[in-house]
Amino acid sequence: MKILTIDTSTNVFSIALSQGTTLLAAHFDEIGKAASAKIPMYVETLLQTAGTNVRSIDAFAVTVGPGAFTGVRVGIAFVKGLALATGRPVIALSSLELLAMNAKGSDLPVCAMFDARKGEVYAAIYDLKSGMQLLRPESAIAPEKLLDELKEPMLFIGDGALRYREMIIEKLGTLAYFTADDLNIPKASAGIPLAYTAFTSGNTTSPLELQPRYHRLSEAEVAKKESCVIS
Repeated sequence: MKILTIDTSTNVFSIALSQGTTLLAAHFDEIGKAASAKIPMYVETLLQTAGTNVRSIDAFAVTVGPGAFTGVRVGIAFVKGLALATGRPVIALSSLELLAMNAKGSDLPVCAMFDARKGEVYAAIYDLKSGMQLLRPESAIAPEKLLDELKEPMLFIGDGALRYREMIIEKLGTLAYFTADDLNIPKASAGIPLAYTAFTSGNTTSPLELQPRYHRLSEAEVAKKESCVIS
C-alpha cells in the first residue's frame, strides 16, 4: 500500500512516498511564489526515482492547514487533481501534527507553533510519548496568551517557537525546552505514520470534500467583510 504525502503549509515544499510505514523516497525544497509550477515536477521526479508512477498510489495525503493561506490552497488543489484523476482517496493531515511529529517520542508535551504573523501563532499541544494525543486543540492565538496557560515543562517546535523564543524563555524560564533548528520545519516524511493510521482506519475523504483549515480569515476575506460593513 503506497501513500504519497504532500506538505505545502510553509515556504518549504516537502513530499514523501511510503509503502506502509516505510519511507521509499522524499524531497523537500523552498518553493516561494513558484509553488504551483514546481510541485508537479518534484512529484514526477520522486516517483520516477522510486520506480513507480501516480497510478500505483493507493492514497494521497496532504496538509490542510493551518499555515500559509496560499501554500495550503496550492497543496490541496494539486492533491484534489491527482485524486480525481486516479479515483484514489485523500487523507487530510494537520500541518501542526506533521510539525509535532518531528519530536515523536518526546517525554515532554510538545507545543507546535507556526508564526501566523499579526502578533499571533497557530498552535496546538500534543503528547507524543506513545502515538499522538491532543492536549490543546489548534487555534490562532497571541503567543503571550498561550504562554499564560502553560504551567509545566514543555518542548517548543516550529518557526513560531523561533520567532517568540525570548518571550517563551522570559515567561516560562526553565520550563521551556526547544528542539534542534532542523526540526522546526514540517516534513512530509514525518507524517507517514499519521497517513498510514488514517488510511488503515478508513479515515479518508473524497477529493471534493477536502477543505483547508485556516483558523482565521484571510486578508482578502477580512477586506471583503469590512467592505460589506462599510457599504
